[in-house]
Parts: sequence; C-alpha cells; structure tokens
Amino acid sequence: MVGDDDSIALVLNRLRRAHGQLAGVISMIEQGRDCKDVVTQLAAVSRALDRAGFKIVATGLRECLTGDVAEGAEPMTEAELEKLFLALA
Repeated sequence: MVGDDDSIALVLNRLRRAHGQLAGVISMIEQGRDCKDVVTQLAAVSRALDRAGFKIVATGLRECLTGDVAEGAEPMTEAELEKLFLALA
C-alpha cells in the first residue's frame, strides 16, 4: 500500500483491532455465547474493516489529487477509484 506513514499506521491498527475482534467472535461461537453478543461483536469487526478500507480509498484519492504516487507507479483512474469505493458499499 502506498501512503504516508500515518495513514499506513492507522490502517494497520484498525486491521489488528479487527483481527483481535474476529478471534473473539470465533471464541464466543465456540463457547456457545448468546447470539446477541456474537452479532454485536461481529458488527464491530465489520465496522473496523470498513474503516480500514475507506482509509485506504481516501489515501488513494489524496494521492490522485496531489499526483503523489510511488515512483514508477501509475495513478489510479477515476474508474478504478470508483470501483474500489463501491467494493466497500
């Protein structure tokens, strides 16, 4: 992923949080926990993943607007950015 160090750190933190939450959901299911509790935690995982994805797309948009892309890399087209954004919808 191309992006500034702060953006990358935010995405990684969100993904690590989602990873931990997903492990918790798996454990809850294995323990036979209440459906309400499992779904609540699963929703939290989903939100964490969505936020990580939107941060990645936002970084891509910023790079396209500023022309700040990795050396030798082509900037994303409008269609590519739209496809990425809609993949999260």
